[in-house]
Amino acid sequence: MKKLLIIAAVVTLLVPTFLFAEGQKEGSKKAVEEGNEITLYTSLETDETQDYIKAAEATTGLKINWTRFSTGILGAKLIAERQNPQADLVYGWAVTYLMDYVQRGFFEPYKPKDGDKIPAKFKDPNDYWYAIDLYLAAFAVNTEKLKEYNLPMPKSWQDLTNPVYKGQVIMPNPASSGTGFLQVAGILESMDPDYKTKPVKENKGWEFLEKLDKNMGQYIKSGSKPAKYAAAGEYTIGASFAFVIANLKKEGKPVEMVLPAEGSAYELEANALLKGAKHPNNAKKFLDWALSDEAMHLYAKWKIGVTKPGIPPARPDLPRLEDIKLIPMDFEWQSVNRADIIITWQDKFLR
Repeated sequence: MKKLLIIAAVVTLLVPTFLFAEGQKEGSKKAVEEGNEITLYTSLETDETQDYIKAAEATTGLKINWTRFSTGILGAKLIAERQNPQADLVYGWAVTYLMDYVQRGFFEPYKPKDGDKIPAKFKDPNDYWYAIDLYLAAFAVNTEKLKEYNLPMPKSWQDLTNPVYKGQVIMPNPASSGTGFLQVAGILESMDPDYKTKPVKENKGWEFLEKLDKNMGQYIKSGSKPAKYAAAGEYTIGASFAFVIANLKKEGKPVEMVLPAEGSAYELEANALLKGAKHPNNAKKFLDWALSDEAMHLYAKWKIGVTKPGIPPARPDLPRLEDIKLIPMDFEWQSVNRADIIITWQDKFLR
């Protein structure tokens, strides 16, 4: 009996050691299987993403495969691949979309190394997403076309309903473009103080958008192309976002940036780890880098503002965030009502 007890004690001591060793082997095996690659999807603009990925690969040693999609298309891609995710993470995706997809179970929580340094308003309380920057809606106005058609410089959304601009305005489709969605959502919030207490269809902002529609030359899938089309002279005014317009002006294009007098709508861009990622450890390594000071300084070269305190603005050609009249964006309301906003918009304006 005594011998049996001794054997049992030895087995009890050895089993955890064996399991721990096996766990170490399994963890090592998984790390080897991951190699040094990740795949990410992003809605950041291609030229800025190239800048970020180059730096991330140099710092982390990862080989980063990436594809850029418009905001709505990225969401559709995740749905199509849900049973077999092809990406490990999303990088720089609109928070209004991310919040919805978190609720639908697409993401795993992960707290990056500098997660504590990001203010609470810029991250999910349960670590499902961390925002890195914000982008701002603005008008790109072709100054040569204004002179050619003898048109006044628009200063507000309200100005764009002036019949003199008929056919001269281009805007993103909110169903496919995050920029288009933030513009429409910002109008609905700013033009109806009671937006929270009524159905989306009854929002007073739709009356304004119907007036604006009379002057609309085209709705387009991309958020940056309205600015690019205006810069090329295909349209006079493109409702787009600030840093694209600033870049076009820097390139010598005949455009001016106008921030609407009613206030500028904005969106946060954030990162999240996909559930079922094939390279989760590598993805976490990238997500750590994405909140680093190095990454934030890079974002500051492209954006109006970044989410990490202490990172100074790096674009003298962009207005300072503290000088801008911002619409107080209600991201939670937008996320909850996104489908109703898009469906109502499509019913009214899709051609």
